[in-house]
Amino acid sequence: MTERAFLNVETSLTGRRWVGPLPEERRLAEAMAQITALPPALCQILAQRGIAPENAASYLAPALRDLMPNPLTLKDMDKAAARFLAAIDARQRIAIFADYDVDGGASAALLIIYLRALGLTATLYIPDRIDEGYGPNEAAMAQLGAGHDLIICVDCGTLSHGPIAAAGCDVIVLDHHLSSDTLPAALAVVNPNRMDESGDLAHLCAAGVVFLLLVEANRQLRATGGVQVPDLMGYLDLVALATVADVAPLIGLNRAFVRQGLKVMARRERVGLRALADIARMDTAPNAYALGFVLGPRINAGGRIGQADLGARLLATDSDSEAAALAERLDVLNSERRDVEAAVRAEALAQAEARGLDAPLVWAAGEGWHPGVVGIVAARLKEAARRPAVVIGFDGDIGKGSARSISGVDLGAAVQRLAAEGLLIKGGGHKMAAGLTVAREHLTAAMERLAELLAKQGSGAGEGSDLRIDALLAPSAASPELVAQIDSAGPFGASASAPRFAFADMAVSARPMGIGHLRLSFGDGLGPKLEGVLFGAFQTPMGDALLSGGAGRFHLAGRVEVNTWGGRTRVQLRLEDAARA
Repeated sequence: MTERAFLNVETSLTGRRWVGPLPEERRLAEAMAQITALPPALCQILAQRGIAPENAASYLAPALRDLMPNPLTLKDMDKAAARFLAAIDARQRIAIFADYDVDGGASAALLIIYLRALGLTATLYIPDRIDEGYGPNEAAMAQLGAGHDLIICVDCGTLSHGPIAAAGCDVIVLDHHLSSDTLPAALAVVNPNRMDESGDLAHLCAAGVVFLLLVEANRQLRATGGVQVPDLMGYLDLVALATVADVAPLIGLNRAFVRQGLKVMARRERVGLRALADIARMDTAPNAYALGFVLGPRINAGGRIGQADLGARLLATDSDSEAAALAERLDVLNSERRDVEAAVRAEALAQAEARGLDAPLVWAAGEGWHPGVVGIVAARLKEAARRPAVVIGFDGDIGKGSARSISGVDLGAAVQRLAAEGLLIKGGGHKMAAGLTVAREHLTAAMERLAELLAKQGSGAGEGSDLRIDALLAPSAASPELVAQIDSAGPFGASASAPRFAFADMAVSARPMGIGHLRLSFGDGLGPKLEGVLFGAFQTPMGDALLSGGAGRFHLAGRVEVNTWGGRTRVQLRLEDAARA
């Protein structure tokens, strides 16, 4: 039997059906509120995450030490740690080959900073996105191998059989991307997504894997004595940044990494992050949103349309002047990236809409689309269609693309299967994101086959038309104290979405705010009104309906947040959907 639509909203102003908590979740939330005396809205969030009342306190205040695994449970970690420490002890030449995104840059920075603390200087190598593409290549690895004793590949390398064989020196791979049946001939491949792994740590990003290596290195160095080891708790700002920016699930160990990492970042001790936050005009304590949408895009900008190593250098530097110069350069590149992205996004969205946004896969391909922005545009298509999306830019007969997925659909495995079937030149990734290279002659067949594989996983089966509501709130209950308590259930992100609240039967007034946005004021007539904001108001029918609503009343749905402006703190609703009451 289908559950009744929440507030009887079968079709909202954006065309979605509202779905509320399940009956068993409501019962668990009620029991939790009685046992713990926590606010009902917070209990509802915890219940929907499957948290039992007796575990609520530990969930709201997770201790990293209680969640940290033994690093040696990961296969090849013993070999990787032993070789890493041998290189340190012998003062050998170490090169770090990293991916050009935030996860790769943060992973490289973790190693560079750790080695610097022990008196070693590592060589950083990040490939050019356009000229070299993702991951190790034979020419670069051979060049690095000729001048170094050890190469450490971070956030890449699991599928790089040929390049690793060409290195001519020891290679360690610290990665999280899906593996194939065979591993490259590296000294060690540490990857929680190896086929022979348990999967218990499959949610880690590469920086999380690197951090575990450093934890094991510290443990062994302490055991031998005589060496003052770095304080790894101060490294968690980089792990948190990579985890959020790489859209890794914010569950288990990742959630603890990010919570602790945000505290570290708030101390503003990392000169590169401090410089970037200042140039981005971040004037509040960092949160997961800032990592994913303020800092992350700027760090990524170098790898997308500029110099690939700028982000990693910013994160690793201990020089204030270098940090300021790098941050300024990345901020400029990020503005340029936005312009390039906007042009590609308009073309891609028009193309995808012409094909239809209700298929198991939405995709677009175009001539000369910059490979540095196709991943961002794929994310925009995914958000618009609520379906997995692929965007491909062609240069001649070869197209390079990026794909983004939705919760519950393993996109990386499907892309890897296409590569194995010969429809792609190469492809790989993880559940939520993947990269691919395709020949023009195979484009249509590849996309049709990918859609078929994703449909078998349930993509396109109707999930796109539902909007999940976590709880009902009255405007008078939405206080800064409640928002702070709700935030204690975070951080929110992939696989742990921020709670969405509904406000029923509201009288709404709206006025324009900037270009294309609306500022709202709404209430139920029983208490003070609440403010809200609707960004991109006229991209859906919501904007016109609310602006010309007259005496009409609306159900509203969105995220509650604290907005501080001009010394005044107040709660506002970031509106996501509305329906006529």
